[in-house]
Amino acid sequence: MKKAGKIIVIIGVLVLLFLGLSSLVITQENEYTVIRQFGKINHVQTQAGVSFKIPFLQTQSTLPKHILVYDLAPSDVITKDKKTMITDSYVLWEITDPVKFVQTLNSSIGNAESRIDTIVYNSIKNIIGSLLQEEVISGRDGELAEAIINNIGDKFTQYGIQVISIETKQLDLPNDNKEAVYERMISERSNIAATYTAEGSAEAQIIKNTTDKEVSILLSEAQKQAEILKAEGEAEYMRILSEAYRDESRSDFYSFVRSLDALKESIKGDNKTVILSEDSPIARIFYGGN
Repeated sequence: MKKAGKIIVIIGVLVLLFLGLSSLVITQENEYTVIRQFGKINHVQTQAGVSFKIPFLQTQSTLPKHILVYDLAPSDVITKDKKTMITDSYVLWEITDPVKFVQTLNSSIGNAESRIDTIVYNSIKNIIGSLLQEEVISGRDGELAEAIINNIGDKFTQYGIQVISIETKQLDLPNDNKEAVYERMISERSNIAATYTAEGSAEAQIIKNTTDKEVSILLSEAQKQAEILKAEGEAEYMRILSEAYRDESRSDFYSFVRSLDALKESIKGDNKTVILSEDSPIARIFYGGN
């Protein structure tokens, strides 16, 4: 009996240990733990750590809590001007409401990716279909992805997921008409550049003509002022000379200076010889004015 009692105790301990381990729920940082009872969601453990469930009555499963990547297959889309383009994108998404995710998508990542594929592709098709091919090509640096996100809106909320971003790996032309389209775009850009250059040259010529006119006016005014100042200077000079000659005490000196100036002006070149008659004003200076 004692041996049987020990066996029963050991079995009881093992059963309790098993039940204790079966009731433990360990949730990692990058996951949600969904606890179900009789197939229905009882609660969702969203924080990392250890929690408990009722053994046998409750079951557990996990869902990813980190950002997921879904790669869309390359597809053809038609622009507003009926041109074909090839789009190849991938989507960054995450589960934000585990309860809705379980209820609407049966906890299936594959089901979620199927919804993402359909909704994102339709959004890409609608946005590109509303743009000309040239607008699509010139607007692929972030603007197109933002427009697609805005077009999607809250369509994923009902599934408990959120699309974080849509990144374009390739948005290009089919090989059969790529070269022709690029040549046309280059030609159009060249025409626009030529127009801007012509307009700039015309504007520059207008500015140059206006500036030349203003400079001519300023030079004319300056020349006019110079002539006025010169005339005023000569008049003042003549007035001073006239006053000097009226003063007998200074008239001889000024006559002497004027005579020397005249003599200086008459000596030009290498010949420095001057022949004067005795009755010339300059000669009279050297003869003492007689």
